[in-house]
Amino acid sequence: MPKVKIPRKSTNVDMTAMCDVAFLLLTFFILATKQKPPEVLSVKTPTSVSSKAAPEKSILITLTKEGKVFLMLGDETKKDAIIDDFNTTRALGLTPGELKKLKKTEFIGLPVNKLKSALNSTQEIPPTLMDGIPTDSTNNELAFWIRSVTNAYKGEDQRKLQEMILVKGDGEALYPIFKNVKEALKANEIFKFRIVTEGEAVPLGSELYKTGTTEKH
Repeated sequence: MPKVKIPRKSTNVDMTAMCDVAFLLLTFFILATKQKPPEVLSVKTPTSVSSKAAPEKSILITLTKEGKVFLMLGDETKKDAIIDDFNTTRALGLTPGELKKLKKTEFIGLPVNKLKSALNSTQEIPPTLMDGIPTDSTNNELAFWIRSVTNAYKGEDQRKLQEMILVKGDGEALYPIFKNVKEALKANEIFKFRIVTEGEAVPLGSELYKTGTTEKH
């Protein structure tokens, strides 16, 4: 007895609804994604073969080739506490309005004696005209800022704070400035921090390349 053949029908899938959902999700992620904050100044960092990504929320210390030092408080959950502590411990006497304005700034790049007048200025001072935070041996104000940072993180894992501290220096910055930055961290018992560099490929034939090749096999 011959088998009954069931006629095959082509299956048409309407992708319109799926495409609509995909574009809606794409639009949502584009609008909801938090953009990376702008850098203080354009600095040309030295290169290295390290590929470890820097944490999104970080305490970034930037050194320019002119020797100026800037501080960016990237952890928004601690920024207000750091600034409030600095205002109290250094007896700045900033008004609530001045504190609010300071907390909204992307970075700090002025000495204490010019901070209040800058906050009351109607025009924003560009970073190229800022003096930077003093770091010399007689007046290392960066050490006081770092002290307020450590006060804000008091009671938490110290290793977590060390992971968040980044130093980004221009390749032409002089070593004495970098040494002053290290002294500011050392004065607050911070002995480990990360240096931001420009990534590059591991040189072929180098020991690091051989080690990496061996580990893969």
